Amino acid sequence: MAGYVFSLNNMESLKKIINNGVYSTNLTEPKNSRWLPHHEGTLTDYLTMKEGDNVYFFIKRKIYGIGILKNINDNCKFLNYPEADIPKMPIYGYIKDSLLLDETNESINNRFICSFYPHPYFFEKGIDMDDVLASNPDKFRILRAFWKLSFIKIADEENKALRDIILKRNEEFLNIKKGRFLFSESLQNSIKHKLSEKYYLTSENILKYSSREDYIKHEMAIEAHIADIITNKKDSVFGKWDFISHQVIASPFKPIDYMDKMDIFGYRNIAGFDTISKYLLIEIKRDSANKEAINQLMKYVDWINQEYSHGDYSMIEAFLVAYDFPEDVIKEKENICKRNYIKGRRPTESAEWRNVRLIKYKYDNNTSNLVFEEV
Repeated sequence: MAGYVFSLNNMESLKKIINNGVYSTNLTEPKNSRWLPHHEGTLTDYLTMKEGDNVYFFIKRKIYGIGILKNINDNCKFLNYPEADIPKMPIYGYIKDSLLLDETNESINNRFICSFYPHPYFFEKGIDMDDVLASNPDKFRILRAFWKLSFIKIADEENKALRDIILKRNEEFLNIKKGRFLFSESLQNSIKHKLSEKYYLTSENILKYSSREDYIKHEMAIEAHIADIITNKKDSVFGKWDFISHQVIASPFKPIDYMDKMDIFGYRNIAGFDTISKYLLIEIKRDSANKEAINQLMKYVDWINQEYSHGDYSMIEAFLVAYDFPEDVIKEKENICKRNYIKGRRPTESAEWRNVRLIKYKYDNNTSNLVFEEV
C-alpha cells in the first residue's frame, strides 16, 4: 500500500485532526477565477487516494503515525462543500450548512478532505526525520524530497520502511492504553449523513476551468485527469495500474527546486501478489510535442531502468501525451525510442525495447473529459 505524509504547523492541529479522523489542506485563494498549478497538483494527490493507504503527519522534524485511509460510504476523499472544485470564492452564508468540516468561515479554503482511522494507533511519540531516513536508507526516495509541500505520497516499499520504524519505536505502546492520541468517529458519522453525489471528487471541473475549446492550458490539469481515470479504474488507453503518483523525482539528489520530476509514475503488481510486474511513465505536454520532449521521455525511461527495473527495460511502459505530434517528432520517436539490453545471465539473451506510445489528447466539452487517440 501507498502512504501519505501530511505537514502540519502545531501540535494542537495534530491532536484535533487525529481525533476527528479527517484531514483537509488549507488552500490559497484561486487567482482571477483560475486554478494555479499548485491547486491542481493538490487535487491530483487527493484523486489518487484509496482506502487502505497509510496516513502519517509531519510536524517540527518529527513524523507521527500510523493511520489508514478509510471509506465513508464508498470513498475516502470528498469535496468539503458542493462545487469546492470550482475556482471561485463562495459566500460563507450560502454554503455554511453544506460544509462537511466545522461550520466556520475559515473552512472555505479547505476544499478537499480525506477520512482515516488509526491503524493500529496514532502514537504520541514522533520519530525524528533523520532517524527515519537512517533507519532504512536504501528504501527512502520520495520522502527525501519532502520540501515546500502540504503533503507527499510515498510508494509501497518506502511506506513499509516508514511504518516499520514507527512501530519499532512505539512497540511498548501496542498492548497498553498509553502513548496514543485519542480518536473519535463522531465527525465521520456526521459527514456520512450529509454525503451525496455533489460531494464526490473528480477531475472534470479542473479540466473545464483550464480549457479553451479542445485544448487544456495547464499540464497539471491533464495530470489530474489521467491520475483520476487510472486510479479510479476507468477504461483508458493507459491501462490499469496498482500505484500511481505524480511529480516523482527522476534525478540524482540535488537542491529540491532543481530536481527533475516525472509527470506521472506508477507500477502494476502481478495479480494476487505484491511483486511489481511493470513500471509506468507518462510525460505530458499541453501543446504540440517537439523533439526535446522525446529526449526528456527517454531520459526518464533510463532513470526508471537504472533505479527501479535494474536493467530490465521490458518492465517499462512509456507514454508521451500531447495536443499534437508533428511528423518530425514521430520520426524522432522511431529513431531514438529504443534500447538494446541483455536479459538473464546464464544463458544471456539479447533483446530490444520499443515500448513508447504517442497519445494525442482533445478536450470534449460535452463530457468534460479528455479524449485520447494513439498516433
